[in-house]
Amino acid sequence: MKSLIDEWKYVAGSKYLRLIFIGPLIAALFFGLMFSKNQISESHVIVIDEDHSSYSRQLISKINASPYMNVTNVYSSRLNPETLLANEQAVAVIMLPKELGQHQQQGISTNIGILMDNTMPSGLTGIRTAIQEVIQTENVTLSMTRLLQKGMDAETSKGLASPLSLQQRMLFNPTTSYVGFMVVGFVNIVVLMITTSAAGSIVPRLRQEGKLFANGKSPWQIWVRSVPYAVLTTISLLLCYGLLKQVGGMRFEAEPYLFIIPLFVYAFALSLMGLLIGYNAKDVSKVNLRTNFVLYPSFLATGIQLSPLAFPEFFQISAWVLPMNWLNRLIRGMAFRDGALTAYSQELGALLMIIGVVSLFIGLLVLREMKKPEIQFSESVSA
Repeated sequence: MKSLIDEWKYVAGSKYLRLIFIGPLIAALFFGLMFSKNQISESHVIVIDEDHSSYSRQLISKINASPYMNVTNVYSSRLNPETLLANEQAVAVIMLPKELGQHQQQGISTNIGILMDNTMPSGLTGIRTAIQEVIQTENVTLSMTRLLQKGMDAETSKGLASPLSLQQRMLFNPTTSYVGFMVVGFVNIVVLMITTSAAGSIVPRLRQEGKLFANGKSPWQIWVRSVPYAVLTTISLLLCYGLLKQVGGMRFEAEPYLFIIPLFVYAFALSLMGLLIGYNAKDVSKVNLRTNFVLYPSFLATGIQLSPLAFPEFFQISAWVLPMNWLNRLIRGMAFRDGALTAYSQELGALLMIIGVVSLFIGLLVLREMKKPEIQFSESVSA
């Protein structure tokens, strides 16, 4: 208990207390505002209309009326699409061929081309679905009109023209907002960097001050010093998520008093991992370099920018040893999908397993360090 009280006193007067709250909150506020309007509701498109008919103009109006597309320019003659897309004023070029209106009246099939700039895939959000919906709706309308002209009733015409209709619904992130995955990931990375560096500095700091075993030689005296960092990290993350919900419109369905449980388990696992990483560091300045072995894999392989399912199975399994992998899964599941705490026993179990394994290694390192003076003393006596 003396070690815990001593560490709380140190934390209260250290830079960590300010960093763990100010750093993540600034990141949450900055990125939350930056990406709060990130979803591109209307992608800019250019239309090349070679038909110049009333039907082509009607079709352009329907394309422009789509909530996913905004027609910025209409050209009457064919131009090089690469030239039109060069200045990033549009993400797609739609080409309406000659005799489009005439073919429509005659019932002849016509190919309409769409050329999309996939340099930045995020700019094409929804545009594929939107153009397919416009064309499909137009096909059904034209087919039903012709069937009605031939004397069929409306229901029969609809059944022949469109026997199946698809209704789709986007769950959990209907607006494809970046706040729910990318911004949360940035905040988590900032917290990870601060916490692992601070917790990793515990043993090198105590060793330099000559206080490593001042309160006893039990591994418990070292292990318990990670508690203040876990508690403050938990509070900081919860505040950041609340700020993102208010500023960035982040979806957060879980009850905070329930989500704080897995959040504390994660923060405790992260603090202990930082303690283990920095245990053998010669001085505090070496700890930050070591934390990169956790920082970069956590950024790349735990589902911040890409779903972990996009990686080869080897990398998915390798991410299991990273606490942030399980935090991201808990956020996507319990926080965003409003899952019950009992439904995520696998994620909580993995974090508890990390805590157990890391605690075992910390205990072995403490016991080994405790034996060093005894070995040196026995060697000096035998000499």
